[in-house]
Amino acid sequence: SCCFLERTLIRHKTNPVGLLKSTNRPSTMMNSAMIRAVASMSLRPAVGTMAPLSSVNGNNPFSLQQQRSITKARQKRMARKAKWAALAKQGIFPPKPPKYLDPKDTPVIGAISREERDRIAKEAEERASQEMKERMEEVKNKEPLQRFHFEGVKMSDRVKKLFDLTNGSQSEVVKAQKQRGMELFQMRDGDTGSSAVQVIALTTRIQQLQTHLRTHKKDNSSKRGLDALYVRRRKVLDYMERKDFESYRKVVKTLGLVR
Repeated sequence: SCCFLERTLIRHKTNPVGLLKSTNRPSTMMNSAMIRAVASMSLRPAVGTMAPLSSVNGNNPFSLQQQRSITKARQKRMARKAKWAALAKQGIFPPKPPKYLDPKDTPVIGAISREERDRIAKEAEERASQEMKERMEEVKNKEPLQRFHFEGVKMSDRVKKLFDLTNGSQSEVVKAQKQRGMELFQMRDGDTGSSAVQVIALTTRIQQLQTHLRTHKKDNSSKRGLDALYVRRRKVLDYMERKDFESYRKVVKTLGLVR
């Protein structure tokens, strides 16, 4: 049949000679005129089976694509979309379902307005700043720190000058500043492990390394350690933000951190 000849020609790359050589069926005897007629005919497949040769990608006749038929349901769907688009241009939209609730008009149960939320946050910030001012006054009224922890020891003025921090090294001054900062956020005497105290200790060390790197700009080892301290402080602050937001607010406001 014609379809059989077309498929056979495609399989043998439209070579009639190869067709005759490979065909072993006795009923397919063709003369030269018949071969030329079959070779010159357009190899058009049956309707709904294969795409025409004009839709082939490239010059390869074996990359024929299947035609996509449009079903009645798809035709109805396309017509409905076109109708809705035409009505939308006129300002007419399809009706809503019977129990449809518009999210814009639906109130949220237990929600507060933005103004109320801003007012509560402002009051909390003012209360936290007032508490920090009182703590700072308490720390200032304490006896000044001495070298080698000689606070509270009775001594003459000349001996006291020897143990004053003005005569101490830079490491001793930094250590004293760190201790005073930790006293601001201590939950009890001797507290060195709470989250706020850890942030103060890390910030003191970060400031010390920043001062060092202003002079020694090529100290790459210290830069790497500084980046590690940044990561540690950020993790502690993230934990405080989740678990204890009031302490987090106080620490960020006091140290002037940008979060």
